[in-house]
Amino acid sequence: MSDELTITRGFPEALRSNVAVLYDAAFGAKIGIAIPDAATRLKVLAEAFDPSHCFVACRGAQLLGVAGFKTRQGALTSGIELKHLYARLGLLGAIRAIAILALFQRGLSQRELLMDGISVAPTARGGGIGTKLLERLRMFAAEEGYHTIRLDVIDTNDGARRLYERVGFVATRTSHFRYLRWLLGFSAATTLEFRLTQAA
Repeated sequence: MSDELTITRGFPEALRSNVAVLYDAAFGAKIGIAIPDAATRLKVLAEAFDPSHCFVACRGAQLLGVAGFKTRQGALTSGIELKHLYARLGLLGAIRAIAILALFQRGLSQRELLMDGISVAPTARGGGIGTKLLERLRMFAAEEGYHTIRLDVIDTNDGARRLYERVGFVATRTSHFRYLRWLLGFSAATTLEFRLTQAA
């Protein structure tokens, strides 16, 4: 097995469940509001992921990190739709999940790429995996002609915000929704942007 770290766009089908576990480790608390049962949530994620909208970091066959993104053509999590949720949760559960997930939906402009979550395996944290994934994402955005990479960081995730600001993201605004804290578990989200100097 090679010890070389590789970062590639997409992932093979054999890693689909592994990506779901890694993604859920970072965002399960948020998605869990809509899909509380962990086993069901992992199945939904694994089935719904669009590999073309992410980069993964691997060492040999070991998955170490994933960075999802959203464009106007789709997102890593764009397969989570009502009909898909209905098959796993039933009608009422699916309607409830869709209503809650809609609270997290964000639009984007023509030349804007949106981060759709980044997660690094616990055993690989502190090794620069997150930074390397962000670097690869920036390269992709520049190659595809995007002007801006945008993301939102909730007020309970200071570690992620420090990482993004360290690599050049700048806070542009903060949205407050204290009335939803009881449901979401956080009361504010800060938008950060990285402007690509290579853009025309």
